[in-house]
Amino acid sequence: MRRLLSFCLTALACLTVATTGRAETTCGAIGNPCAVPLGSYQAVAPADWNGARPLGLLLFFHGYGSSGESPLRNETLLQLAAERNLLLVAPNGVPGRPDGPTSWAHGGSPSTARDELTFTDQVLADVAQHWPLDAGRRFVSGFSQGGSMAWDIACYRGEAFTGFAPIAGAFWDPLPEDCPAGPVALRHVHGTSDGVVPMEGRPIGQQWHQGDVLASVARLRVENACAAEPDAIQSEGPLTCEIWTSCGSGKPLALCLHPGGHAFQADWVAEGIDWLETGE
Repeated sequence: MRRLLSFCLTALACLTVATTGRAETTCGAIGNPCAVPLGSYQAVAPADWNGARPLGLLLFFHGYGSSGESPLRNETLLQLAAERNLLLVAPNGVPGRPDGPTSWAHGGSPSTARDELTFTDQVLADVAQHWPLDAGRRFVSGFSQGGSMAWDIACYRGEAFTGFAPIAGAFWDPLPEDCPAGPVALRHVHGTSDGVVPMEGRPIGQQWHQGDVLASVARLRVENACAAEPDAIQSEGPLTCEIWTSCGSGKPLALCLHPGGHAFQADWVAEGIDWLETGE
C-alpha cells in the first residue's frame, strides 16, 4: 500500500511538471481572451507545440470594426504561423466612441480611447508570462487600420521586434517627424486601386486624414538611410516590389504593390516574414 501511494504521488508530481508549460496558457482562444490592464488579446500556439519549445511571435492587428478573434478564424494565417513555429497574438481594439465600432488610437486616428503603445507593451509582457518566446523572431503585421498600427509600432517600439509586414494601412497625418525606435526592417503591401485606404490617403471627417503611402515609405527610407531609388524591382504573382537592401542602417525596406483594391491575403504575411528572415 505504501509503495502504491508513493507511486501515485510521484506520478502526480510528474504530471504537474509535464503540464506546467500549458497550465499557464489557458487564455487566448476564441471566447477566452487574455486580459491586461488596458484591454485584451487573443493568442494561439501551433497545434504541435509541446508546451516548452520557444516560439517566435506574430503580433497581428485586426482591421477597423473587427476583433482579435478574426485572425484566429483565418485558417491560412493559422497554418502559416504553425509552419514557422510562431505564436499568433491578436490584440483586441476598443471602440473609439461609446457604442461605436472597434478602432485603434494610433497617431492621427480619430480615436483617443487608449494609449496603444502602452497597451502593446502590456500585451508583450503578458505574452512572455504565458509562453516561452524566441527573442530573435518577433514579427508584426496588420491589415487596414491594423496596418497603420503596425507602422506606429515600428516607429515607436521597433527595437522590440525583428521586422514588420503591414498590409493596406500606413501612417496617418501628420506623419512622424522621426521615429524614436530608429531603423526597422519593413515590407509593406498595398493595392494601387484601394479605395478604402488610397495610396495618396484620404480625409476621414473634418479633422483626420489617412497618410500618403509613398510619403510613409519615404519617411522610413530616410530613417533607414536608404537611397531614393530601390536596389531592385521584383515581381511575383500580383505583387511588384521595390526593394531597398543596401540601406546605411543595415535594415531593408520593401514596398510591394498589386493592382487590386482593399485586400488581404494571408500569403502576403507569410511572404513578408520569409523576406524579413532571409531577404528572399
